[in-house]
Amino acid sequence: MGVGISVLIGLKAASSFFVFTCLRMFGFTFLSLPFLYASLVSLLVSLAAHPLINLPMLLGKNPDGSFPIWAIVMFSPFLYFVRFFSMLRRFSSREESYTEICEGIYVGGWPSSPDKLPPGDPAIVDCTCEFPRASHSAGNAYFCVPTWDTRSPQPSEIKMAVRWACRKREQKRPVFVHCAYGHGRSVCVTCALLVALGVAEGWKNAERLIREKRPYIRMNSLHRKALEEWSKHRLSSPKRNEEMDVSCVIRSNSSVGLSNR
Repeated sequence: MGVGISVLIGLKAASSFFVFTCLRMFGFTFLSLPFLYASLVSLLVSLAAHPLINLPMLLGKNPDGSFPIWAIVMFSPFLYFVRFFSMLRRFSSREESYTEICEGIYVGGWPSSPDKLPPGDPAIVDCTCEFPRASHSAGNAYFCVPTWDTRSPQPSEIKMAVRWACRKREQKRPVFVHCAYGHGRSVCVTCALLVALGVAEGWKNAERLIREKRPYIRMNSLHRKALEEWSKHRLSSPKRNEEMDVSCVIRSNSSVGLSNR
């Protein structure tokens, strides 16, 4: 799985506490308090993001992508840190903010500005718990699957996101699935979506297809385990045809359009 968010934010908590201790030793007690608070917040986030706990609702993100005032105030050291870190990472990266995987399906990172949003008024599947819904996307159809970075949506959450996205594709609307950088969480959901739409036969084939278009993706064992469970449930469930019917409708509509020409 590699280094996860729990370890990274845990290191941030330790660093902040070290700065707090040093400042207090030199008599800067008042100046040291923000570092103590940042350390406690980071420790709380590190624990909540651990796979055994996995509590993304800790940050309080609403279904419409907004954060309540109490969450912004309480978790500001973490929320603004991840935004700042995201800006630095994008500045140093040459990767496109989003990639079109197939017609009407995009995967990418958090759309911090209008130019980071795919064309065509896309329906948005947001796989982050730490980023707010961008104000410039307020008019877009929106579905939130709050998930910690380096963690995976639950199979049931993948199922709901895929079902919602399939309905949007049935309406001929493009779909944009994003997480922080378009490497893990969003790729996981997009793999399932490609399978449901009939673009790929299985999630492993879908992953290969996405990697061809977006080489820097990196799903981990948690993502793959969730997709495996989603696939097993989809194959064993009598309701699996509900998702497959969507792809059939899309293909049949395309066939009708061609026959009418």
